[in-house]
Amino acid sequence: AGTGTGSGMVEPNRIWGDNKCSKSDIVISQGPTAPLPSGIPTYTVEIMNMCVSGCDISRIHLTCGWFSSARLINPKLFKRLRYNDCLVNDGRPLLNGATISFQYANTFLYPLSVSSVSCI
Repeated sequence: AGTGTGSGMVEPNRIWGDNKCSKSDIVISQGPTAPLPSGIPTYTVEIMNMCVSGCDISRIHLTCGWFSSARLINPKLFKRLRYNDCLVNDGRPLLNGATISFQYANTFLYPLSVSSVSCI
């Protein structure tokens, strides 16, 4: 068998450099849950690492506007650093296939989308 310039698709080495994962590998879903006793709506957010190449992804930042919550969120899971910049998992790796979930309470749902990630 030749070792020339084949497709290399099954090569385990990281021939694509930093492109082995992308923002699209992080999947965010959120939906309404039971409101707080005060009547404020709550939402459950799930942030999943769906990387097909089995990569762990760290430094996950989301666009999140002026995200705030009437219910306390563990800042190690999710916190707003500044306007439109929220950090997931304190910047630590989200392992392949893992999910982080939390609930927040506000009068409306915040659109959340991935703004940047780092591949490990």
